[in-house]
Amino acid sequence: MGTKWKDNIDVADMLERVADLLEEQDSMPFRVNAYRKAATSIATWPTAVAEVLASEGEAGLRKLPGVGRSIAAAVAEFVRTGQLGMLDRLESEATPERLLASVPGIGPELARRIHEELGVQTLEELEQAAHDGRLEKVEGFGPRRGQQVRELLETRLGQSRRRAARLHATPARGAQPELGLLLQVDEEYRRRSAEGALRTIAPRRFNPSGEAWLPVLRRKVEGWNIRALFSNTALAHQQGTTKDWVVLYFDKDEEEGQCTVVTAHGGPLDGKRVVRGREVECLAFYGVESEEAEVPQPGA
Repeated sequence: MGTKWKDNIDVADMLERVADLLEEQDSMPFRVNAYRKAATSIATWPTAVAEVLASEGEAGLRKLPGVGRSIAAAVAEFVRTGQLGMLDRLESEATPERLLASVPGIGPELARRIHEELGVQTLEELEQAAHDGRLEKVEGFGPRRGQQVRELLETRLGQSRRRAARLHATPARGAQPELGLLLQVDEEYRRRSAEGALRTIAPRRFNPSGEAWLPVLRRKVEGWNIRALFSNTALAHQQGTTKDWVVLYFDKDEEEGQCTVVTAHGGPLDGKRVVRGREVECLAFYGVESEEAEVPQPGA
């Protein structure tokens, strides 16, 4: 059977989409994490997975880090046909009206009006509409109900973020990338983003227009797979730091984690890029006197 010759980024994006939908449906965290790890592995693999499949079959795909039997089968189906039945099923189950109606206080009729009048399709878009006042203009909503929806979504989406944070919990110090390596990737990401040299994606949260504005950088350095994106949290938008706070996801062998790099304000690290949680190391890295540094606190 021939292939559609999808490149590795196409395949990684497909796996990330599956992970997103599984997470929305409160699937087991280990299953969501498996798809995300496979996506990172494939995106940074030096050989096209289509070539691996053509020469070695699914057994060859299973040799890739983080790619087990079921994910190898999904990748093979996607490469050969350009589609994935599992993804189609997950997307059909996640119709906008059904998803919106899952929020307490929003029934099927109100969900239909929100979708049709505001074009809202995801919980992230609903959260944006609740924050910018558009939701309150829909018949059946007012300031009080809008506030209730904001609080409910903060709890629900916050739980998803906390699950993700646990999956990427920072490992022991010895299992993290070197500080200089993280700052190097941070510098490259911000520089290439400013140059418009990176592929961009359309984040689901705080992006009502669906614009593909968020640059993504994937690197494999010193054995670490690193993925860099600007922070897209509510706090980052409120403080105007979506082009300053950079979230780095990393994994190597069985270790994985994440960190946020920000610009320090005040103190000995003023104006310098700092990895949150590793300020003491940053003081030594930059060779400055040790005293408490004032660093912005990115949201979860």
